[in-house]
Formats: sequence, C-alpha cells, structure tokens
Amino acid sequence: MAVDLVAFGPHPDDIEIGLGATIARHTDAGYRVGLCDLTTGELSSNGTPEQRRAEADAAARVLGVAWRENLGWTDGGIVRTPESIRSAVDCIRRHRPRTIAIPYWDDRHPDHCAASDVLRVAAFTSGLRRYETGEPAWRVDWVCYYFINDSAPPSFVIDVSAHYERKRRALACYASQFSPPAGEAVPTRLTAATFHQLIESRDAQFGALAGVAFAEGVVVKEPVQRGTLLKHAP
Repeated sequence: MAVDLVAFGPHPDDIEIGLGATIARHTDAGYRVGLCDLTTGELSSNGTPEQRRAEADAAARVLGVAWRENLGWTDGGIVRTPESIRSAVDCIRRHRPRTIAIPYWDDRHPDHCAASDVLRVAAFTSGLRRYETGEPAWRVDWVCYYFINDSAPPSFVIDVSAHYERKRRALACYASQFSPPAGEAVPTRLTAATFHQLIESRDAQFGALAGVAFAEGVVVKEPVQRGTLLKHAP
C-alpha cells in the first residue's frame, strides 16, 4: 500500500514518544501514514511481546494511520547486517513512501542509534535498481530524523498544539510500559512519574521557541529550501 510517510521505531512506543502528534497532524490532513516497528520490545522489563503488539495496534488506531507492521528484529541486537538492510529495504519498496521518519542518530539507547544507521543505509539502498528484493527500486524524497530520548537543535519544528491530546492518548495505550499494575511492575525510567513530564517539557520547549504551545522537532541533513526571506510568504 503506497503511503506518503512511513515512520520507523526501534520498539513499540518509540514513534509515539518522538513523533506521535506529528503523525496525528498528518493523518488529520489526509496524508496516508504507515508505522513500522522494528522489534516487539521483548527485552523490556515490563510487558510481553504480545502485550506490546496489542498496545501498538491500539495506538495506531488512535493516530489514524493506514497500517502498522513489525519487522521482528531482535530487541537489543539491532545491527547493520545484509539481512537487516534487506528487511528494511523490502518495507520501503513495498510501501513506496515519499518520506521516511527514523530515529535521530545520537541517543542514550544503543538500539535507537543502531536503528538510525541501518535505516539510513536502507533508504539509500532502496533506490539502487540492481539491488534485487522482488520489488522495484524506490528512492524516498526525504529522510527525516526524530528524537526519542535525547534531542539536539532541530532543523525545523512542527506545530502540534492542536494534536497534542492525541499524542497523550496514544502514549496511554502503552500501559505495560508507563503504568503497569501495582505489585507487578519493575521500576524503570518509563514507569517514573517524571517520564511523561520529560517528553512534554521537550515538546513544550520546542513549542515555546516557535511561539506555540507544543512542537515536535525534526532534523534533516540537507538545507531546507525556502522561496523568500518572509516568515509568512503567500
């Protein structure tokens, strides 16, 4: 199914943490969006892979995306191999997105950094016509990098003030990670009461810099072209 945008996340909930409101803004505007999780988060201290898949599907419905799939890579073992590149290339070629969103390359979680590397190579490889996968070559127009844990100066931000409640609702789908039943949970960074505050404070800071309530930051590796020096050009 061809889509406008595919967002990749190393684990279920990563896309929502970094880009959930932006996804909601795109689907509300009529763009076709697909989500692709690389692993089921099987090494997570709380929850099971089955729970994580169900939670991811629930969050996808909240965000209104066209589809969500999981590539079944090994949690804690994401590395650049011919097999992982081929798996990601196959996903890109099957869905033919105009843009892909992938994790920012500098992050405290090794899987996030490794996923960024594999997906960057896969985006390039997907456009090589002599790299055979059973699907024709496809070169995306743009690779955008989003923040999960850490952040850096963004290339631009997207005003998501009107869609921020949808991000909150999507994150709430991941009860196994953020609010597991008392007595059954292992305390983690995600179960701490301050974790949601950390996410929202980052998005509020990006928003404040742009003069809006909430914004999500994006990094791109090429110049962003504008037609004029006017801030609000017709």
